[in-house]
Amino acid sequence: MIVHQFDQTNSVLNTFLAEMRDIHIQKDPMRFRRNIERIGEVLAYEVSQSLDYEEAEITTPLGKKKTYLCSDQLVLCSVLRAGLPLHNGLLSFFDGAENAFISAYRHHPNNEDDFEVIVKYFAAPSLDGKILILTDPMLATGKTLENVLKALKGHGTPKQIHIISVIGSKMGVSKVAQVFPRDTQLWIAAVDEGLSSKGYIIPGLGDAGDLSYGVKL
Repeated sequence: MIVHQFDQTNSVLNTFLAEMRDIHIQKDPMRFRRNIERIGEVLAYEVSQSLDYEEAEITTPLGKKKTYLCSDQLVLCSVLRAGLPLHNGLLSFFDGAENAFISAYRHHPNNEDDFEVIVKYFAAPSLDGKILILTDPMLATGKTLENVLKALKGHGTPKQIHIISVIGSKMGVSKVAQVFPRDTQLWIAAVDEGLSSKGYIIPGLGDAGDLSYGVKL
């Protein structure tokens, strides 16, 4: 797997990331969601440079101009619910993409540290020959994306898979590299060192779904 990590270079992306981590600023859900969207927009631009393009001629009011337009068919697939702001950021750049959504959540039996990831809902178009862009803001253990990959198998074979995340753990990145095709590309803002006993990224930022949409039961 090819990993593109962006917090190692100074850019405005690090400002968005810092605000998301800050325990005071992240109390504003609208700002938190918007920062995820903005990181999605930055990463969408980066991904766009890896796609295939073909020559096209555009007619203007004063003449004609040759340019190059993306020739790939894209499918954006987001993990509900935390993936929605990231999905919106990508969709603001890839506005012609098809869309897919999958629900995946952690189930902790008897509130123990160990958990399983349960997938209950999945809606997607055919993936055959298309560029699949999976969005999951927090790549903690890698179990969620592993189960998502299993759910996708009945919808065709993509031309290539890209994964978009905001923060991951080293363990999560390693797990995804083991289970996804070798030519998969991961575009991620930051990779943190560790995981808590419950599988949350340290230092991370907390629960992205709760910070975006409120605490769940």
